Amino acid sequence: MKLYYSPGACSLSPHIVALESGIACTTIPVTLQSHTLADGTDYYQVNPLGYVPMLELDDGTRLREGPAIVQYLADQAPDRHLAPPNGTLERYRLQGWLNFIASEVHKGFTPLFRPTTPEEYKRIARENLLGRLKWVDGELAGKQYLMGDRFTVADAYLFTVTNWGAHVGVDFAHLKNLVAYRGRVAARPAVQAAMKAEGLLA
Repeated sequence: MKLYYSPGACSLSPHIVALESGIACTTIPVTLQSHTLADGTDYYQVNPLGYVPMLELDDGTRLREGPAIVQYLADQAPDRHLAPPNGTLERYRLQGWLNFIASEVHKGFTPLFRPTTPEEYKRIARENLLGRLKWVDGELAGKQYLMGDRFTVADAYLFTVTNWGAHVGVDFAHLKNLVAYRGRVAARPAVQAAMKAEGLLA
């Protein structure tokens, strides 16, 4: 398999999951500013939407969208318990977390990265994000991870997007449960390995 990624982007989430699952996956960096690969290939030929992640299976089939990719990877290694079994209520709860992170947190960061976003709108976006993260902080009370005591693909995703806070002025240091949770996730060997591979850690 091939995973197309950009360092520190949302593609860090499936990168973490691939390592957590023990699945052999070739990682291919994408320069998003120019939408090119290292050899000059136009990335739009790989993903017409131009963004990461993109997972290419051994038969050439391509799968888009991080929440779908991480579930696919988890299902290839069920013994790692990175996602509850399909058809169970717990799986739907996991999908609820993935959808919440995608629509309420991930997308909430988007305007903060755009240089053309007016400062007043950025202030509103930060307030909205902090409101969502405050709710997450409450949900983490008494838990090791989002789903309880077991790390899942949703944790890889939440960790990835909350990494962006320091870069765009979203300060959630006062959310103690979230800060402690991020520390637990960051300490996992697979997370450390993925971040080092992407040049995010020395």
